[in-house]
Amino acid sequence: MNIDGSQVVMLAGVGPGLGAALAHLFAKQGYAVGLMARNTEYINQLESELVTSGYTATALTADLTNSNQVRSAFSKLRERFGPVEILINHGGSAYWKGILEVSPEEFEQVWRVSVLGALLCCQEVVPNMQKKGKGTILFSGATSTVRGRKGAIDFSSAQFARRGLADAMARELWPQGIHVAHIIIDGVINTPRVRKQLKPDPDEPLLDPAEIAKNYWHLVQQQRNAWTFELDLRPNREAFFE
Repeated sequence: MNIDGSQVVMLAGVGPGLGAALAHLFAKQGYAVGLMARNTEYINQLESELVTSGYTATALTADLTNSNQVRSAFSKLRERFGPVEILINHGGSAYWKGILEVSPEEFEQVWRVSVLGALLCCQEVVPNMQKKGKGTILFSGATSTVRGRKGAIDFSSAQFARRGLADAMARELWPQGIHVAHIIIDGVINTPRVRKQLKPDPDEPLLDPAEIAKNYWHLVQQQRNAWTFELDLRPNREAFFE
């Protein structure tokens, strides 16, 4: 099955929560959805769920830090559905360790997933976007993107670098008609893992992944003469404004 390239989105880094919400939203909007992640079992399950609902999706197992696997995943998606018009860099990793606890190998791995992985994915879609003079590349960020977090040397530094990559790309690609945007998710997302394992403060408002996904869709729909580079999403609570 082939569909027009303007209807293909790649989600690079898909898991339960926001990744799944994004997959469902774009599928409902008529896009063929590429589901890329290392967790083959999960993305196959999500693909089956979407296809059973009448949507178009394909699971693509790949390690974001492996250039050959990333290249192969994009090649398979293009072959089946056509060129990617929307790329969402959503992959991330963290060991949540401080300066004396994190090992060089752990530190590098987090950077490779969050930054190198995003670069590899972007390099797969930018040439065709440049040829068409349009396209959208979105980066998922976090609170640590702009405020370092104690006990998270690896994650914080990688998120800063990820935002720098997005900023530099926006300055290069916006004039070519390619919308690059960065989303700061400044809060805790309501997922099964959060509810069962992390056990957040019951009084802390959680971000709804489906509502977050709608903001990604809004960015895709923006007109070129009024593009957003950075969107900061927060749950509604007074502490953020003190």
